[in-house]
Amino acid sequence: MSTSMAAMLMPLVLLVAAVWLACTVLGLHALILGRLPGRWLQRHVRQPRLWGVGALLVALSGLNHPSFIVIGLGLMALGHVVKSAP
Repeated sequence: MSTSMAAMLMPLVLLVAAVWLACTVLGLHALILGRLPGRWLQRHVRQPRLWGVGALLVALSGLNHPSFIVIGLGLMALGHVVKSAP
């Protein structure tokens, strides 16, 4: 691999690593504590534990299991939509 190709791939690798780390940290935070950090996430996510499980599935499945990524994204979407029981 030439150095120019490596220089082009490095930002992509860093972006994927940052998204993976963010999904892992936010997923664990939401799953363990039952809430999300930041105002925006707290206002928009109605079920933080469900959202956290989805974020962890996205982070831990990697690129080897695309079906787990789809399931994780679906759980994250459900975390935004589903209302909590009274």
